Amino acid sequence: MTAAAASASPSAARSAATSTGASAVDKGVGPLLRGWREQRRVSQLELALRADSSARHISFVETGRSRPSEEMVLRLAEHLDVPVRDRNALLLAAGYAPRYPETPLDDPALDALREGVERLIQGYEPYPAFVVDATYNVVAANRGIAMLLDTVPEHLLAPPLNAMRLTLHPEGLAPRIRNLREWRGHLLAQMERDIALRRSEPLRALYEEVAAYPYPAEDSPGSENGSDEGPGETVPYFALPMQIEHDGRVLSFISSISTFNTPMDVTVAELAIETLLPADPATVKYLQSLMS
Repeated sequence: MTAAAASASPSAARSAATSTGASAVDKGVGPLLRGWREQRRVSQLELALRADSSARHISFVETGRSRPSEEMVLRLAEHLDVPVRDRNALLLAAGYAPRYPETPLDDPALDALREGVERLIQGYEPYPAFVVDATYNVVAANRGIAMLLDTVPEHLLAPPLNAMRLTLHPEGLAPRIRNLREWRGHLLAQMERDIALRRSEPLRALYEEVAAYPYPAEDSPGSENGSDEGPGETVPYFALPMQIEHDGRVLSFISSISTFNTPMDVTVAELAIETLLPADPATVKYLQSLMS
């Protein structure tokens, strides 16, 4: 993983965590839990049934008449699908120590994780794959990604690289994406879901930045089959592809995102591995030819 990207992200995340923790203590655990419950559109009764409690006790916790145990805070957070970082904030607000550490990505304790992820994305070559943190900063990428970025100007490649900026910036990949309108809508909707889940101010700021980038009124016309070798056969895509020009061809990719199950560390919880699966035979053939 690139040292610049790996070192920049955790420090910013720790700063955000400190700010979140301080405001959480001031606000109290009750209003915070009520906010998460209302955002998830769960009634007090439904939450009580899920957490093996009572609606009366949930009401007392939310109004500050009852102080929840550490176990109860974690149980409610789990049933409300509260992100790991924010579970620490809930514990602080309830007067308990944070449960989940936030280990810097370059810490020796995460050596096995880093090495495993590196092997995973390198093994995916020649297809593109990369790893991002909670604000889409790229912390690792394989040679397939480097291929797609070969025409991006240097100022956009300065660390920390940001996947959303690289994709949607008018000097980044955006001019080469044939179905930019659709792909841009997909990425912005993805960020909106993440903002709703994480309540992250840095993520919201990034969203407002990239949503304001100009883009062509009409997508540029191009081949639908991912090749410059003729019209060929229409491909029945099974998911929305990103169709991007490269070296005189149009390559088509389907995006897949993986996260870690039951993470016990804030840093690990906020990592996501994105792989770009070739969406048609022409793209497969071209990428495999790069390896020969």
